[in-house]
Amino acid sequence: MAWATPQFTPEVVNAAAKKLAGLEFPVVDLAGLEALGVLNNWRSSHAYPLNTFQITLRNKARKIERGVIVAQRSKRLESIHKKLVAKPTMRMTQMQDIAGCRAVFTKMTSVYRLVRAYKSSKFDHKFRGEKDYIANPKPDGYRCYHLVYEYIGSGDTAAYSGLRVEVQIRTQMQHAWATAVEAVGIFTKQALKSNQGDQEWLRFFALMGSALAAIEQTPPVPGTPVDKVELVREIGALAQALHVKQMLQVYNTTLTTLGSAKDEKYFIIEVDLDSLRITVRRFKAKESEEANRIYTELESKLPDGSPNQVVLVSVDNINALKKAYPNYFLDTDLFSRLVDRVLKGDFPAPQAQTTLSLGEPLLA
Repeated sequence: MAWATPQFTPEVVNAAAKKLAGLEFPVVDLAGLEALGVLNNWRSSHAYPLNTFQITLRNKARKIERGVIVAQRSKRLESIHKKLVAKPTMRMTQMQDIAGCRAVFTKMTSVYRLVRAYKSSKFDHKFRGEKDYIANPKPDGYRCYHLVYEYIGSGDTAAYSGLRVEVQIRTQMQHAWATAVEAVGIFTKQALKSNQGDQEWLRFFALMGSALAAIEQTPPVPGTPVDKVELVREIGALAQALHVKQMLQVYNTTLTTLGSAKDEKYFIIEVDLDSLRITVRRFKAKESEEANRIYTELESKLPDGSPNQVVLVSVDNINALKKAYPNYFLDTDLFSRLVDRVLKGDFPAPQAQTTLSLGEPLLA
């Protein structure tokens, strides 16, 4: 395949990003579309460096765990837009997660073994920084180890020099948490993974982050109870109020059904949580206006405070989810089982000062 190369200077790219940040997404005016074209070229140009880093990651990770899951992804334009809006001072050329690859291990010790392997071995590309969100979890519950590198090329690959790739290293539990956040965000139409949206869902995931950290014997999420009884009590109350188990079951069933879609582009999903009944209405790409009209009509008929849902989902959302989380169904099932385990209190008490596990499997 022919790899895209950067066609615009950093100054032009940053100006286009500033333009896009001031517009609604998706953009429709000519100036916005031109800015989007510049940013899409910048994003697409990361594909070659990303492929190079993914091959290196796979080789290094498989020396530690043969069954490690390795995946790669380019940041969606919609996600880029949201990040630019949330951080207006950020320059596009400074965004470190345009391209990312990740390794998902079964053991916590494997995570740190891979980090040491990267940092102790000779590497042709420039190290730009790291974030240990396992030892220092984000307040929203996110836990993972990030390494950022700047690609250094020569000859035919010199055009890619300066582009950055983020390497994420995490455990299956951490990945299951992230998958659940992504899925719930899609169905509730909220940017939960950007710490935006319903406060109860955000709190639930922060608390679950702490419970999973306790299982993995790593530091808890800031702002969550270190008392185990209080932690379980709060998770249980939110799990009941949000119908977490039913929601995850419905999302799994729905995505399994929609994953085989052929000609359809949009789906309206009606969820009756009392009966766990799912009704799906399908629309082709040219029927987007009709889909939005019916969606608005159905949503307006939901009584205030009803736990039932009406959701409009696009094939693009589903494909993006499957690309970012190729083991989606396994991951969401794991998260459901972890919620059950936590509600039973089957985990050690959270501790502010902890040591890492010495390599025991994460799930007995």
